[in-house]
Amino acid sequence: MSERARFVRIIALTAIAIASPTLSLRAQTDGTCIPVALREGREFGCFITARQELGPLPATPALYWHLDTYPTVAAARVTGDRRSTVVESYGRVWLFTIAPAEWRAPGGKRFARVGPLPLVKADSFAAVYMEGTFQPGMQSIVHRHAGAEAWITLAGSMCLESPEGKQEQAAGDEGVMIRAGLPMLLTGTGKGPRKSLVLILQDATQPRSTPAPDWKPRNLCSDSVSFDKRY
Repeated sequence: MSERARFVRIIALTAIAIASPTLSLRAQTDGTCIPVALREGREFGCFITARQELGPLPATPALYWHLDTYPTVAAARVTGDRRSTVVESYGRVWLFTIAPAEWRAPGGKRFARVGPLPLVKADSFAAVYMEGTFQPGMQSIVHRHAGAEAWITLAGSMCLESPEGKQEQAAGDEGVMIRAGLPMLLTGTGKGPRKSLVLILQDATQPRSTPAPDWKPRNLCSDSVSFDKRY
């Protein structure tokens, strides 16, 4: 490509981005989540912080996602059990645990409990933990997962659209969940960056995420977007 052609292409892409801010923001997710080790200084997007192989899970009693904080990684590791994972995310040390409702983390500070988690039929499960940081208006691609997905939002707000309607979550709200297989579109909302902790409790043998071109969103979350002038 010649220098002139390259310049024309850059100008055209810039014009599209200015005319359609949501499209520009969506492109920053690149349609996927990447390991946090490959973040390379990027602030916005979806980043995988841990994956834990859990093996078989019982259908009863019902299982929940427990989120506890600790002052140090060493303290968190001492108190966890076989379904616990220590994760450093958003400047805190977390102990994430899949356990029945009454489970408690020794010495930890309880932050939240999300559930009951709807399980898929599987011989073996994996818990995939992520953090999602979106600018207002930034979107995921339309996709689905091989297991239930759950969110806790620490800052800002988010909106989830699926064929069953929309769910909104702001910092301080209770956890939001969506069952396996449903197509979805996630949108950062509010006036500042949305920062969420994420769990996918999935069939360990299946891909974590797949595109869902068979469903078209109705843009139910568009009214919740308030673009911040900083972006």
